This record gives sequence, C-alpha cells and structure tokens, in this order.
Amino acid sequence: MKSILTDYLVALRAIVVFTVLTGLAYPLAMTGLAQALFPQAANGSLIGPAAQPAGSALIAQKFTAPKYFWPRPSASDFGAVPSGASNQGFTSAKLAAAVEERRAALGSNAPSDLLYASGSGLDPHISPEAAEYQVARVAEARQLPPELVRHLVAAATEGPQFGFLGQARVNVLLLNRSLDALK
Repeated sequence: MKSILTDYLVALRAIVVFTVLTGLAYPLAMTGLAQALFPQAANGSLIGPAAQPAGSALIAQKFTAPKYFWPRPSASDFGAVPSGASNQGFTSAKLAAAVEERRAALGSNAPSDLLYASGSGLDPHISPEAAEYQVARVAEARQLPPELVRHLVAAATEGPQFGFLGQARVNVLLLNRSLDALK
C-alpha cells in the first residue's frame, strides 16, 4: 500500500515540476529571448503607429482597389484565425475552376502567384514578376508614370532570405504604403 502512495506522490511531483518547466519557465524564457533579440518580429512586425497600426509585414491583407497592388489569392479570404490552404490538389476540378476564374479576370499571361493561393493563405509577398504585371494598372489608377511605380517596386523588392533561401519577393503592404506616401 505504501509503495502505491509513494508512486502517486512521485508522479504528482513530476507533473508539477514539468508543468512549471514546460508551461511557465520555458515560455517565459523564450518570450524574453525573443523580445531581447528580435523585438519587432516578436511583437508581430506591425507597420504604422502603435495606436493604430496599418497591419503586419508578416500577414497579407486584402487589397482590391485598382490603385493598389494585389496580394496572392487567399483560401481563407485573408482571415488570420482560419488561415490555411484549400487542400485542393492539381487534379481538383474546384481548384481548376478557381484558377480559370482568376485567369479570366487577370488575363491569360498572369503570373502563377496571382492565380494560385499560398499555402497559408496569408503570404504577404508576391514575386517581382507579379508586381511588374500590376504596374500598368496601378500607375493608371493613380495617374502616375509607370517608371515611378516600377522604381517603387524595385525599392520594395527583397532578395532571398540570408542571400540564398527562397527567391526575390515584394511585400505588398509595404509597397502599397510607399504608394500612399507619394501624396
């Protein structure tokens, strides 16, 4: 009888110790480390004034007005909580219909990242080719010279992460904010 009670007490102590370590100490340590080393990213990479940020540089936003660059399509309609892919494969008739609908709206030579949703549904970046594809529309809507809009796209183009991971990309929110700043 005594060994069963002892076993229960050992198990209870282990639960308490591991709950404190993994549920309290570790998260607090990681939060403190993130705040010390990467404060901007740890706080959501918010853009704009703290009282009313325009958005996050890490999460796509829905832009539909012709005067703005448009992000990749989103399977979750840009909702951060229900984010995710549609899970439709290349053989899906539903995916084919959605892509054809987008192709009809954008044109037959639209870049693929304007036709297919990203895996998360919240990718804040488009390819430089997708940005270039939209330059004429944005320039016309804003009554700006296309060369000026191309210059903003070039300035907003980021290279691969760490110089070798991924490919060049353009953050749509930051690009649209630089357009709005021209006023």
